[in-house]
Amino acid sequence: MVTPSSAYRSTDAGLIARYGDYLPVPANARWISLNEGSTPLVRLDSLSDLDRGIEVFAKVEGANPTGSFKDRGMTVALTMAVHEGSDAVICASTGNTSAAAAAYAARAGIKAFVVIPDGKIALGKLAQAMMHGAKVIQITGDFDDGMGIVKAMPEQAPLTLVNSVNPFRLQGQKTAAFEIVDTLGRAPDYHFLPVGNAGNISAYWMGYTEYFDSGKAGTRPAMVGCQAAGAAPFVLGGPVSDPETVATAIRIGNPQSWELAQQACEGSGGWFLSRDDEAILKTQKFLARCEGLFCEPASAVSVAGLMAVMDEKGIEDGATIVCTLTGQGLKDPDTAIAQSPEPVRVAPTLSAVRDAILS
Repeated sequence: MVTPSSAYRSTDAGLIARYGDYLPVPANARWISLNEGSTPLVRLDSLSDLDRGIEVFAKVEGANPTGSFKDRGMTVALTMAVHEGSDAVICASTGNTSAAAAAYAARAGIKAFVVIPDGKIALGKLAQAMMHGAKVIQITGDFDDGMGIVKAMPEQAPLTLVNSVNPFRLQGQKTAAFEIVDTLGRAPDYHFLPVGNAGNISAYWMGYTEYFDSGKAGTRPAMVGCQAAGAAPFVLGGPVSDPETVATAIRIGNPQSWELAQQACEGSGGWFLSRDDEAILKTQKFLARCEGLFCEPASAVSVAGLMAVMDEKGIEDGATIVCTLTGQGLKDPDTAIAQSPEPVRVAPTLSAVRDAILS
């Protein structure tokens, strides 16, 4: 069991402090934490049908310190990297991993190197990595090219790889499943979530399974992996060359956690589906305007997937459903602005503003 060893630790509210019994962190490790986790589970009233007993919730992972679910994995990965003597980490990223790696490396006082695809990363995420002091290396290739490079790099330089192939990443990310069960008092019947590199769906299934095995949950949900149509290797049955989608966080053609994700879907009785960019952006706007939840496009694919299932197959009465919103909308402001009306410009007078309101 991980126990606090100082007054500072006693104030920590991060994942290692709360779920240390379920994490492979030695008792003498220095915790690298930004008090991540404890993200809201918000009921989506516009999709719930209380007359039929159907409740839909969003797990709002954009409320993590760097604005995405990646913080969960990074607190454990960086804690273990520092514990094992590393003074530098590296990752390939479409954006969120680089932001989290850079922030937690800064917190730890070590270096971070991030490899990003050329011209295909949301500016909000790039700004985070740069401000946290990471050395950003932009390659003239896609995420899958970058992933191949960083996987080989620890043999070339003294670096710790912190992509989701690092097993400590999934250990941290599984805690979101713990929080859902702790909040609901049970596991949901279905869990819809975005799938890019496929680490998160694998981690959630790991978490649900551990709580089930320990008796803290009586059931496990069907895991539904949602992909963008232009980057849907699980749906298509094999890697996708040149993946393309507005949902840059899941613009991945060759997921690194392929086998684990397949096991999660098959073992849970779940499935994979895909939605096109039009549906993803429509759902992003729907969540912002009807539920007050501003998420990035990749997050919206989980709810877009659920809405498609509700329209095509239906959901049985009494079902509880959770959709993970993986990152906040400010990660990709350009996409949000591009699909919104321009501000109305008027003279700085009471009458002009009144007319704009009443028009």
